[in-house]
Amino acid sequence: MNRKKSPGPASGAVPAVLAVLALLTLVLLPQTNAAAATAADKPTVKLSTSEAGKGGSVTVRGEGWRPDALLMMLVCGQSAPGKGVIGGTNSCANSEGRAVTTDKNGTFDKKLPVAEPPEPCPCVVHVSTVTGEKQQVDAVLKVAGHPVKPLPRQAGGGKLSVLTDTRLEGSSGVLTWFGAPPQRTLEFTVGNVGSAPVKDPVFQVGTSHGVFAPEWEEQQWRGTIAPGKKAQIKLPVELAAGSHGDYLVSLKFGGKVLAEQPWGVGRPWGVTLFWILLGVVVPAAVFRIGMAIVDRLRPNRRRVSRGGRHRTGRRLAELTRRLPQLRLPQGAVDADRRKARAPGGPRASHAAPTPRTKPAGGPGAAGGSGAPGSGAQDGTGGSPTASLPWFTPDTDPGAPAGRLSAPSDDSPTKGTT
Repeated sequence: MNRKKSPGPASGAVPAVLAVLALLTLVLLPQTNAAAATAADKPTVKLSTSEAGKGGSVTVRGEGWRPDALLMMLVCGQSAPGKGVIGGTNSCANSEGRAVTTDKNGTFDKKLPVAEPPEPCPCVVHVSTVTGEKQQVDAVLKVAGHPVKPLPRQAGGGKLSVLTDTRLEGSSGVLTWFGAPPQRTLEFTVGNVGSAPVKDPVFQVGTSHGVFAPEWEEQQWRGTIAPGKKAQIKLPVELAAGSHGDYLVSLKFGGKVLAEQPWGVGRPWGVTLFWILLGVVVPAAVFRIGMAIVDRLRPNRRRVSRGGRHRTGRRLAELTRRLPQLRLPQGAVDADRRKARAPGGPRASHAAPTPRTKPAGGPGAAGGSGAPGSGAQDGTGGSPTASLPWFTPDTDPGAPAGRLSAPSDDSPTKGTT
């Protein structure tokens, strides 16, 4: 007799177990994918070789970086993966660095020339982002022939944190208005939140303008900050000469940016004013110098004209002095006499001239001379008169032949000396 078997407890538990496994798979699979994606997004760097000499090159391959990100590759000394670059970029061969841009998948592949860094090895190839969120990775590289020294010992356990807002103290002086380097003091308060004291911490102060990356400068603060204690720190900040515009001052310690402070620098208007004045004064000075040279080279017209007037005056005085000695030819004198005696002549309409009497005392007396060559003098003792063409002949019967009469009162030469 056949009996019907009832299902056992094991046969009903199998579907339940399968259902639980399926549920766990659905729950855990997204988390596993997220962890894998997170691990894949972490930037990595691989080198084609771990050792190279100066003058050679090494191929650097990177994955997991941000798409279309600008990266900088440097060979740095006194560095190790996980410890960063001790001394900042001052320990790197900056002149031989190379820039590279990642593709859409966040990968890159580029050759980097090998150069000896300014600091001894251990050396690394330091790859970091230039803009945007800070990302950096170090890959070990042995530079053949470069000296090797152990890394400086650093006290572990200490950790600094900025407790108050940073501020820039100071003001610009008159020299800054004329292009001197702007200077400020970065003041902030830090606290040691670690378990070990921090002695003589080295901070990195960077200044950036616009979209450019900060230029970092290391500054060491002398002192010790015990665990749980705080300290106020002041660090000088200086820009290049003639800087103006909006700047950003960043503070970094241990590879981490602690604070950022904006800084607006005014334009050095004194430099602009100086160039404007230079553009006005220099042409004016050149013009004045040119005019002085021209005045030196050309003749002095004022001196020439003044000398000409003096010579003309001397000539007139000489001519006036010699006028009484001028004589007319005898023919001209006879013709003039005939015209004067003819009826209707020039003197017909005038009254007959009053005959002049010789002064008493003979020829040697004052008032005249009987010499034929001497000029007659008037009764008033004036200067001797000259026989000029416009004078009328003397009608005095006692006058010597060829002697002309003295000028009349209306003569233009009366009183001439």
